[in-house]
Amino acid sequence: MKTHLVRSYRSEEPLRREDHLAWKIAVTAADPVAVETDVAAMIVNRIIDNAAVAAASLARRPVINARSQALAHPHAPGATLFGLSPERRVSPDWAAWANGVAVRELDFHDTFLAADYSHPGDNIPPILAVAQHCGRSGADLIRGIATGYEIQVDLVKGICLHKRKIDHIAHLGPSAAAGIGTLLGLPTEVIFQAVQQALHVTTTTRQSRKGEISSWKAYAPAFAGKMAVEAIDRAMRGEGAPSPIYEGEDGFIAWMLDGPKAEYWVPLPEPGETKRAILDTYTKEYSAEYQSQALIDLARRLGPRIGDFEQVDSIVIHTSHHTHHVIGTGARDPQKMDPTASRETLDHSIMYIFAVALQDGGWHHERSYAPERAARPDTVRLWHKIRTIEESAWTQRYHSSDPGEKAFGGRVVVVMKDGSIIEDELAVADAHPLGARPFGRDQYIAKFRTLAEGIVPDAEQDRFLAHVQNLPDLGAGELGGLSFTVDPSRLGTPASRGIF
Repeated sequence: MKTHLVRSYRSEEPLRREDHLAWKIAVTAADPVAVETDVAAMIVNRIIDNAAVAAASLARRPVINARSQALAHPHAPGATLFGLSPERRVSPDWAAWANGVAVRELDFHDTFLAADYSHPGDNIPPILAVAQHCGRSGADLIRGIATGYEIQVDLVKGICLHKRKIDHIAHLGPSAAAGIGTLLGLPTEVIFQAVQQALHVTTTTRQSRKGEISSWKAYAPAFAGKMAVEAIDRAMRGEGAPSPIYEGEDGFIAWMLDGPKAEYWVPLPEPGETKRAILDTYTKEYSAEYQSQALIDLARRLGPRIGDFEQVDSIVIHTSHHTHHVIGTGARDPQKMDPTASRETLDHSIMYIFAVALQDGGWHHERSYAPERAARPDTVRLWHKIRTIEESAWTQRYHSSDPGEKAFGGRVVVVMKDGSIIEDELAVADAHPLGARPFGRDQYIAKFRTLAEGIVPDAEQDRFLAHVQNLPDLGAGELGGLSFTVDPSRLGTPASRGIF
């Protein structure tokens, strides 16, 4: 890997095109380096993971509405939609939109955390949609997804967005555009323009993850994927983009991030170096914010030791800056303590999540968010006894570049009414690669079967799993099988119409 200095330039300062970050991203995407076997295997795992969470979300309102919008844009050859027959195709940008919402709705797929946050699996819907539409092979798709993950992970390692309250989809637009460029074997110049355009139109604020969090949290990455498809299409037609998008005097760094004097260091593979970033990422065992994964496992462990939750006086979670300020009491969001809050808000309240996980001994993607569950009086009482504290050691571990030190959990101190103290800590989730029960192919398949149960027929589950595990050998035109069909009764019904 080579680490690149990225900063803002005044208009009169010389900046060669080859020194633009967007150009360097495009060079990485255009590099025809082969994908290694373990990377290809993990890509298969993540396609299974995406399908699992999409199956469980098919009948949820945001997914129904996104799918309805997509169905208003039929196209041939087009791309498939989760839940529908592979013969029913829509324009690839709209497939990226609908499938992206289905994948993101439950906040239950993969994650990577470094200088910023990300869900790199959000790259898969737009890259797969274009692959289906353009008749590409399984090997082409693998190369495209490997690039999408690489670029997003590298940007997340080097550039912090949340410090300036920019939503993390600003890294997803460029990574998805780069991945599509690799998929299609496009020239560096075309990918360069698409990356710049994608960043320009996907830079939004983090209000989507603050206060009363709405369904836009699921739509945001789908929007970035859709914009990436459109950016590639425009660039292929010879259109340009704002440039230099990162370094320009009125560009991304100067006005959206830390200003004209800021410097960032972004790692990218050297020419000929394989793209392995997907192996740095990890999926979720529970449908909640990633920083809650280890704490849910810790709650499962602590619950039996506490016994009578009515005897709890207080619970303090000592954790990282991110967990404290984004999903903890450091966020100063009263909604995070509100029993009537939306699912999206509860997903970003570690106080609520920890209380429910203590009482229930686990977490369920539907029951744990049910309004009646959130309003249960004994849960509200326990929930309101929980607060978070930032502890420097956990913040340091959160930001560590050493995989063995990096941690997303915390230390929990429970004070009982009789004055006794129960204390425990957990650094990484059990499902993390360094956890007690690391996820492998069997666990990804089990997650798919669990979430698809009662929704996707058993025979269709078997077909999908067999097809996706043959991904490296799938030929042109065979990628339509990387979806699944369900009975129409499992798709739900739109409550109202829009423009389309």
